[in-house]
Amino acid sequence: MISLLMASAYALWKGGGPERMMATILLGMLVVDQLAHLLIPVQFASVDTAHLAIDLIAALLTFTLAMTAHRFWPLVAAVLQILPLLAHFTRLANVEMHPIAYLTMQVAASWLLPPLLAAATWRHQTRLRRSGSDQSWQPSSLQSHLPKVFR
Repeated sequence: MISLLMASAYALWKGGGPERMMATILLGMLVVDQLAHLLIPVQFASVDTAHLAIDLIAALLTFTLAMTAHRFWPLVAAVLQILPLLAHFTRLANVEMHPIAYLTMQVAASWLLPPLLAAATWRHQTRLRRSGSDQSWQPSSLQSHLPKVFR
């Protein structure tokens, strides 16, 4: 969790629009996850519907980011967000899966997101120093509808 908070703070402070958007997605997941743990007992013997919902929303948001950002790394982030969905669908298909396997499949890919976000923010800063600018969004994306903090 510390690496997530540090990477997100760095992205919010020094990142471009896509980096700030990803930090917001990850922090939102963290907050909703913590609230879910307070309200709903964690279960790995059957499908964890709270985490299925969190992972589904995060995957959709990250996929949207990947399709609109003028960066490569969001595609990697989208894949890492889709992998936990495979855990949930595998759990649905195979109730004999060991709960530890389900837990591992559900969370392991997310450990790669903070270093990816930190590296992406560092690359953004490198491009800014080198050329003075770094285009954040695809020209055809709905950039004008984004809040100013993500532009």
